[in-house]
Amino acid sequence: MKGMLLVLVSIVVTILCWGTYGPILKTGQDAMHSGLRPFICVGLAYFVIAVIVPIVLLRSVGEKGHWSATGLFWSLFAGIVTAVGALGIILAYGQRGSPIYVMPLVFGLAPVVNSLVTIWLARSFSQINSVFTAGLILVVAGAVTVLLFTPHAAQKVTVDSLTGMKLTVISKVGDTESTHIYESASREEFLKNQDIPREIRALVPLNPSEWFWVIAFTLLTAICWGVYGPFLHKGQMAMAGSRLRPLLCVGLAYFLIAVIVPAILLSLHPDGSEWFPNSSASGMIWSLAGGAVGAIGALGVIMAFNFGGKPVYVMPLIFGGAPIVNTFVVLAQHGATSHIGPVFVAGLIMTGLGAMTVLMFAPRGHAASPAPVAKASVPSLKETANRTRA
Repeated sequence: MKGMLLVLVSIVVTILCWGTYGPILKTGQDAMHSGLRPFICVGLAYFVIAVIVPIVLLRSVGEKGHWSATGLFWSLFAGIVTAVGALGIILAYGQRGSPIYVMPLVFGLAPVVNSLVTIWLARSFSQINSVFTAGLILVVAGAVTVLLFTPHAAQKVTVDSLTGMKLTVISKVGDTESTHIYESASREEFLKNQDIPREIRALVPLNPSEWFWVIAFTLLTAICWGVYGPFLHKGQMAMAGSRLRPLLCVGLAYFLIAVIVPAILLSLHPDGSEWFPNSSASGMIWSLAGGAVGAIGALGVIMAFNFGGKPVYVMPLIFGGAPIVNTFVVLAQHGATSHIGPVFVAGLIMTGLGAMTVLMFAPRGHAASPAPVAKASVPSLKETANRTRA
């Protein structure tokens, strides 16, 4: 009972962290006016929490488990895919995607990938039943419903018309209405004009190319984060249940993918942004905070596994709860929590019920057959007599 309680606590910590990850990272990216620099901040935060802290704890306190080549491989691979997934989020935001729908799509599709990969690794496809399948469908359907019926922000600003390079915006606060006209030489210059408020630039609809890349990068993240749990669990088991060693591997992989590689790319292909003074301190703080909650969430996954949780239900629960937290955080940022409708609430309920169904009816894998018990050799009367005479 205590073990399951600790599993649930670890899951809740990860849900809260990963649910706030998207909005926090988006805030940092908007403030820094760059795609790769916030990613580097995320990698630096991961390095502190997932590399330095585990090294200090392993040297000072120690931990059960041991290093192994297999555990090292799977843990590093898990770190690589989760870092690539984080890059996918940043790239989707860079194409003007919004966390209000990017994150629910990620969290809706990732558990499907997670469950299928886990079942494939356990070779338990024959145990898949209709109730488990219905649970997966509920998770996806709930996430899509949340996406389609997400309340719009409290509309202080609405688009009246958008033609070419001219945007007419009607702002209404209470009974007071005012009209503002924003103009630029081209759509691209309009979107890059920092003198125009960010919330106004966000009103420009995405073009087909932007939609394509937003969906592509979102799918990339869903696949990467979907396989993260099973791979990390394999690494942890290969290290005899160690918690800090797999986290250390994840942090090292993150440092490579999110710090070294982006730094090289920026040196070879500058994006026009700078750390100082153009990139605000607030943007760096928000991006570092995004990395911190991401790393703490990763630690929560490891702790859930360490306390006996299984990836076939730990990850679906996380991916079922995180989009709910994400959506409410985004709505709170835009002051739209009072605009929540019944269909949106129904989508949240569907997601939760689907996650619980997956938890209760997930394939558990085939139990190992007990080793045959050797029958005791019973000596015959003749053998007993011979031994007695001897």
